[in-house]
Amino acid sequence: MDSVTERLEQEIQLMHAHICEGLADPKRVLILYLLGSRPLNVTELTTALDVPQSTVSHHLKVLRDRGLVLTEREGTAVYYSLADERIIEALDIMRAIVADIVAERARLMAGVLSDE
Repeated sequence: MDSVTERLEQEIQLMHAHICEGLADPKRVLILYLLGSRPLNVTELTTALDVPQSTVSHHLKVLRDRGLVLTEREGTAVYYSLADERIIEALDIMRAIVADIVAERARLMAGVLSDE
């Protein structure tokens, strides 16, 4: 049982280092969603997000360092794409969980308010 616990702990530490830290900023999550449709360069991402190029470049570096995005050079442009399409599925699942939590809290609040 200890080896399972150790292995699980190691996997969770890796997940945190690669995934959770990469998702720690909402702009990075938006970048992943944008890249889910097609590869984009920094200029396209800057325009889509309406943030400075330096901000987009920083977020892309974080995502690249964590293995969440890949780069491909085409002439002078560098295009970014998802390293694994499943990240969008995982994000969608997390969004659905949040929506369920919010809906449940709203339902509970409605019940509390109707009791007053």
